[in-house]
Amino acid sequence: MGLLDIILGRRKPARPDLDQLFAVPSAAVTLGAGAGLTPTGRGSVCFASVEGGAFDRVRREVRDLLDADTATGGTPVEFSQDAYGYTWLLAEHAPDDLGGLVNDLHAVNTLLQDAGFGPQLLCSLTGFRTAPDERGEQRSVALVYLYKRGTFYPFAPLPGRAERRDNALELQTRALLADDLRLERDLARWFPVWGAPGL
Repeated sequence: MGLLDIILGRRKPARPDLDQLFAVPSAAVTLGAGAGLTPTGRGSVCFASVEGGAFDRVRREVRDLLDADTATGGTPVEFSQDAYGYTWLLAEHAPDDLGGLVNDLHAVNTLLQDAGFGPQLLCSLTGFRTAPDERGEQRSVALVYLYKRGTFYPFAPLPGRAERRDNALELQTRALLADDLRLERDLARWFPVWGAPGL
């Protein structure tokens, strides 16, 4: 960071700290006690795809690593592409195995980063939901980890509503997790991830 950056008020961006993902299981305890949210057992990693043999090799390594869990009853990972051309990897575990899910998400991020594809990583998310209410509806929230910012934010789509957010639940989640996670302070960076695998 140079003198001109200091004068103009520019800040050095936070370095990604993938170990922040390991704080999610303890945050889940807070979410359960404070908002009745429990893990869904689903999580995903979003990254920009790159053409070429090196990226294909890393993608195969990721699949091989995570599909190894299928021998013990786990679900194979799924790759999908969204409307913007980003690739999503969906991992699933039993809802009570949030630690295993976080380990898988961390492993994917680490493999991509170590292979030189860190700039392609966008975010990781873990899904939570409430018990069904009297109408049978459940509220959902995802804890989204922004790779380039090293911060989390909650994303809560409204059930049955086209691209509308449950802002009250997002703000409640932020307040509950203030001591558990490094939260993104800039609300403009709480990007919606409509239809993300794992929600």
